Amino acid sequence: MIKQNNSSQADTTEALNRTPILEGDRTMWIIYAVLIVVSILVVYSSTAKMVYDVTSSMTSTESLRMQIMLIMVASLPVVFITHKINHTFYNKITPWVFWICVGLTLATYFFGESTNGAARWIAIGPVKIQPSELLKISTILMLARNMEARQRNIDRIKLLPTSFKLRSAEQMRILKENSWPLLGPVVISCGVIAFAHVSSALIIGIVSMLMLYIGRVNWRELLKVCFVGVAAAALLFTTLSLVGIGRGGTASTRLETWITELFLTDGKKERVYELSDTDRAMIAIHDGGIIGDGAGHSASRAIVIHPESDYAFAFFSSEYGVVAAIVLMLLYLWITFRSIEICRRCTTPFPTLLAAGLGILITCQALLHILVQVNLFPETGQTLPLISRGGSSLLSMSLAIGMIISISRTATPISKE
Repeated sequence: MIKQNNSSQADTTEALNRTPILEGDRTMWIIYAVLIVVSILVVYSSTAKMVYDVTSSMTSTESLRMQIMLIMVASLPVVFITHKINHTFYNKITPWVFWICVGLTLATYFFGESTNGAARWIAIGPVKIQPSELLKISTILMLARNMEARQRNIDRIKLLPTSFKLRSAEQMRILKENSWPLLGPVVISCGVIAFAHVSSALIIGIVSMLMLYIGRVNWRELLKVCFVGVAAAALLFTTLSLVGIGRGGTASTRLETWITELFLTDGKKERVYELSDTDRAMIAIHDGGIIGDGAGHSASRAIVIHPESDYAFAFFSSEYGVVAAIVLMLLYLWITFRSIEICRRCTTPFPTLLAAGLGILITCQALLHILVQVNLFPETGQTLPLISRGGSSLLSMSLAIGMIISISRTATPISKE
């Protein structure tokens, strides 16, 4: 008996010694590492334009670079810790995290700092965060949690009331059991974020609809929700634009400018010497050519507005060329493909829906960022995930990657081999 116990303890010790430090999906780790390296190259090179700014100094440039590097280094333990936590823990804390993020986002409108007329940042001690970035993640968590509890009959439920008699028992049941749990978090998140960042609300809406579709909600119900949602959003932003509240006016102006530049060529001829931010981005992509100007040699840093954040993809294309830019796009698509592969190996609904939602979120935000650079979508200010400068964005995307890796580590069946 003693020999067997000693043998068992030895086997356990040996197993622990063989446990790798970085667990989970190796492909996702590689993609994350590549994107972080690209981020360092892009942000470090793009901030060099501050040297030529008469209002800046070399000291401030180096200080900014140091700050950016510290943020990137800080994201590494975020991914490491997150991927070590079992997904069941995320399920338990989801309601608390969601409502805290909602509260912090609302607080930014009263106590936060504004940029370009939008209140987005709030200070928690010495640290400034953008709660709306974390609210994206918490909304996906909340939706995955609520969908898991309804998987038995989710393909037959009604998302919206079927009658205007909302006080009837049947309609109240639909509102209480279906509409509020599945659509409530999405509506709350979009409503809270839209006042400061319309495009973030759009991303949450798109990702949520895709999650509901993956979760087997009837497509006819989703079409009804999309129709009602688009109509309600159009009415809301039209009203806000007229009264001058929130970002409705800014969104309308950007949309109008984009339509004019995209379809009305005569409008462009009237402003020969005026270049929009998107025009500058497209020039940078064109000048980069096939192989680019090389790291640190692109002149586009002096042309592109915010090459380290809002137009990071254009700056990357100018330095490394179209071929590298295509590879970068494929990396973002690969995140979704790997997430789907992880979903297929999951055995319960929550990790399945969570991995799918987070993967789609990262790819969707990257796609929206890239579409703006080539003038296929109005200006949004969305960052390029894990690459653009921005502590809150990098933190939220690192959390998303860490959770996906955690699911790949803990929510997959053990091989019999």
